[in-house]
Amino acid sequence: MDHAALTPPAHDNSDDDAVQDNVQDNGPGAAEGRAAPRTSLLIRAAKLVTSQGEFVCVLRDVSETGICVRLFHSAPAGDPVELHMPAGGVYALRSVWEKDREAGFEFIENVDVSQLINESGEYPKRGLRLGVYFPITISTLTQSSEALVENLSQQGARFESDAKFAIDQSLRLSCDEGGVAVKDLRAKVRWRRDKQYGVVFDDTLTLSDFARFAASIQCPRLID
Repeated sequence: MDHAALTPPAHDNSDDDAVQDNVQDNGPGAAEGRAAPRTSLLIRAAKLVTSQGEFVCVLRDVSETGICVRLFHSAPAGDPVELHMPAGGVYALRSVWEKDREAGFEFIENVDVSQLINESGEYPKRGLRLGVYFPITISTLTQSSEALVENLSQQGARFESDAKFAIDQSLRLSCDEGGVAVKDLRAKVRWRRDKQYGVVFDDTLTLSDFARFAASIQCPRLID
């Protein structure tokens, strides 16, 4: 297969925390000499799923041949590799190259590029969620309890705990996993179901902090 569409792009200074919804076609001139025209996604958050876990990435380029993504740490290893879009689309990938926290992958099966792009923009307000599991300590004015996080996003988390918390109760979350200490992350309880709770953070995590924390929990060696 011709990997010309998967060659590393020139470096730029785009803000990786400013996830935009602009979609640009580089036009016939930009496609000359490539296996497939390249469409730029500047900038769209998604996640790579491998045997090592779930990792945040930012889509930079996509074509019928494959994709280029920006990472916030070294690229995770392990097969198979899948690209999961926030709207639910899943695409099987094969690694081609990695350089300076960018990586190129080819699609294993034929992909409708326009469907991938339109799908990723169908629910622009849906936040990216990672299925990561790690213990935390929850503190209130009157107690300290242990819990297990089961789902994490930039805006909040879902955890399970034997302790009882009220809706809208203020909590302080802390953990020391993967070599990264998180202290006094403030949140409020939004829902509860049996032993499960959903909380929203008082301060939204930046995409970079979210990505690096998730990587440190699952595979600490990926963090430089």
